[in-house]
Amino acid sequence: MSAHEAQGLDDQLRTAKRNVSLLTVAQAILGSAAPLSFSVGGLAGFQLLGADKSLATAPLTGFNVGVALGAIVVAAASRFLGRRESFMVGALMGAIGGVVAALALFRSEFWLFAFGLLLIGLSGGFTQKIRFAAADASPSFYKGKAISWILAGGIVSAIVGPQLAIWLKDWMEPVTFAGAFMGLVPLMLLAIGVLFFLKLPDTSSKTGTDGEPARPLREIVMTQRFATGMICGISSYALMTFMMTGAPLAMVVGCGFSSDLATLGIQWHVIAMFAPSFFTGMLISRFGTEKVVAVGLLILMSCAVIAHMGVELWNFWLALVLLGIGWNFGFIGATAIVASSYRPHEADKVQGFHDIVLFGTVALSSFSSGKIFSAFGWSFMNLVIWPVTIVCLILVVLQMRAAARKDQA
Repeated sequence: MSAHEAQGLDDQLRTAKRNVSLLTVAQAILGSAAPLSFSVGGLAGFQLLGADKSLATAPLTGFNVGVALGAIVVAAASRFLGRRESFMVGALMGAIGGVVAALALFRSEFWLFAFGLLLIGLSGGFTQKIRFAAADASPSFYKGKAISWILAGGIVSAIVGPQLAIWLKDWMEPVTFAGAFMGLVPLMLLAIGVLFFLKLPDTSSKTGTDGEPARPLREIVMTQRFATGMICGISSYALMTFMMTGAPLAMVVGCGFSSDLATLGIQWHVIAMFAPSFFTGMLISRFGTEKVVAVGLLILMSCAVIAHMGVELWNFWLALVLLGIGWNFGFIGATAIVASSYRPHEADKVQGFHDIVLFGTVALSSFSSGKIFSAFGWSFMNLVIWPVTIVCLILVVLQMRAAARKDQA
């Protein structure tokens, strides 16, 4: 490598690190909406319903539907407005969603509350794009670490979101939880201020730097590498959401624990989701993405074991912690696999497709969580983890063998 090329790579890495730093702060702020919503959304929905409580998690389904829709909207907004501006629009949607959710609680309107969480989820769809924005703005050797740093910002989210729910849930008494959702407004406005300083590269070109046209979407998604990454990422996220959505109901409604204990359980879960991100990127660099994903799937299996052993507080909390760690390894590794399966000028359409499928599936998992809990109970929910993780492990092994054959060729 010539001195000129080395200097160019250093400049690119320096710019990438600056963008990743800003995006990490933005992720930490914007990401607080999700743990706040999942801490109290199901409980708030439960108290708004009459005798039939089976739709208690429908507002959280609205949140996940919003994330799926946000994946579509952010792809279009990024093309017309630019990624920085689209992230700002997403943050503004989150503020509006918080106001709508609080208003719905004041008026005791269940479906308006679900719509408010859909708007917060729509903002979350924009937030989910941040991890790809960091990867796309980084050299190939730095992509795994960039994604890890973005998700590491979730540690702040894990603390701020649930603590807002605890501190502000009675702020607007006698309406429980309304204050927590109003607390999202200043957070979203702060995120807009951080995002203003971003300088992201343009990915709207239809051709690469070498003039090569973008491949058709079908060709990209049919590759073994993309399919393995997407299926493992979707499975990790859907299982995590399925269990996380049902856990507060199982703890409060099923076992009689307080809502504060359930919220703290979600807080430890979300911390476990993001704390490993400080070293997940290094593990990917050393051992490879497939092995990290495989470890994540095994940890998800251990979550099912602990949850099935009993319904004491430690069972719930430890299972939620393992659920978070398993998600971290599985989802970061899978995202890195997906990010390496397309070229920069193919990013928007591939990421849009990926996140639509991802969060559409996650929405179904959160909806089914409440239904399955009401019909069969917490123990049955734990059994769902096994077949999904086994299928994913098989796909990862096949991908590792395919990669080994390619290296030998």
